[in-house]
Amino acid sequence: MILLAITPGAGFDPGRWKPVLQSGVDAFLIRERDLSARQLLTAARWCQDTAPEVALWVAGRLDVALAAGCGLHAPEAYPDGAAGLARLSRPLHAEDQWAERQTAEQLLVSPVFPSPGKDAPWGVQRLHRFLDGLPPAGPRLLALGGVDPDNAPELSHPRLAGLAAIRPFWAGDPARVVAAFRRA
Repeated sequence: MILLAITPGAGFDPGRWKPVLQSGVDAFLIRERDLSARQLLTAARWCQDTAPEVALWVAGRLDVALAAGCGLHAPEAYPDGAAGLARLSRPLHAEDQWAERQTAEQLLVSPVFPSPGKDAPWGVQRLHRFLDGLPPAGPRLLALGGVDPDNAPELSHPRLAGLAAIRPFWAGDPARVVAAFRRA
């Protein structure tokens, strides 16, 4: 199971980021809207130096993703055109987005459970119905939104490659959270 940690939007803080990067997560998404391109590139390079084994994604900045040699997470309103330039991750908020987004390397199906500031959640049944209808090959699919070690077992499905989260990794000991996700 792939575990993707997403930064909480509180700025680049190496002291907070290092334990998460070194906790055993497989991937790390820098989602820091208030950082300049230069600050974001500095953060991306620091992440690569600190945890080169962790797949790195940058949200919303193709220029930074290209300069850092990492993946781009293109948010909902991001213009088309990044495909083929960088590894691409996209959100998937509704089933009807599948056709246009299935060429991405990674899709974050969101929100699966209730999550602050997000629309109504997919829920487990809807998520499983959607996954049941997909071809066996295609983008890596990660569940995001309200996911924690307690509810993660409900999400188990052969087509779901893993989980993405913000809050569980930043509240408390991220290594314990990773271990709990892996046991789930």
